[in-house]
Amino acid sequence: MHFFRHAVAFAVVLALPLASLSSPADAAQCGNSSGGFDAWKQSFAGEARAKGVSAATIQAMMATNYAQATINADRGQRSFQLTLDQFLAKRGATTIVAKGRQLKNSQAALFSSIQQRYGVPPGPLLAIWGMETGFGAVRGNQNMLSSITTLAYDCRRTAYFTEHLYAALQLIDRGVLSPAQRGSMHGEVGQTQFMPKAILAYGTGNLENSANALSSAANFLKAHGWRPGAGYQPGEPNFAAIQAWNAAGVYQKAIALMGRQIDGGE
Repeated sequence: MHFFRHAVAFAVVLALPLASLSSPADAAQCGNSSGGFDAWKQSFAGEARAKGVSAATIQAMMATNYAQATINADRGQRSFQLTLDQFLAKRGATTIVAKGRQLKNSQAALFSSIQQRYGVPPGPLLAIWGMETGFGAVRGNQNMLSSITTLAYDCRRTAYFTEHLYAALQLIDRGVLSPAQRGSMHGEVGQTQFMPKAILAYGTGNLENSANALSSAANFLKAHGWRPGAGYQPGEPNFAAIQAWNAAGVYQKAIALMGRQIDGGE
């Protein structure tokens, strides 16, 4: 789940009252370089402490480094500007479809169980899995907490990533994530690349495990209106759930197209 998809806000009620958060800029001053990062963390730590985040988790947040690579990636998401054909070629769609068909057969019992529970067929889940991490092969090697903390401090989308930071701190407090958790540039983790708020809302277990990650992705799609048996191509009822997964139109169409090919269509 790359960051761009998260332009669609997740509807989730957290134990920490995110809805009551004022803009962190009211207390902690955002910035566009590393210069004010440590001062921002000090201010934010006070807010987090007041909201019940544990001292150990706050200490882990304070130990984070400014993630310049994350900022660079956030400023350069050019692949979403490609045409569909260019995007499919760049993402290796032919390989994803071939591998997806193989996995659909070799893990038929798993996908049957997921479809029975959530109503989502194998195709779109395998397309997502292949697109997000190459079926688990490339999950990112950035420190999740440093990435999320940096983006919460960064002025570009402070309020949005502050919610994800509070979710990440809550997940660390619960023992669901470790402060040393590795992920992709914007803090996405696991085989289907969930952001922290999505883990809280839709996660069904350890997302480094493929079965849990696929179930979590199906749970996400179901929660966003997936109707069992309905089509998922553009203009069909379930395409809206795919749109919730990623806000980039080219990404949405790629999932739908590859999913149809994996499920046996042309």
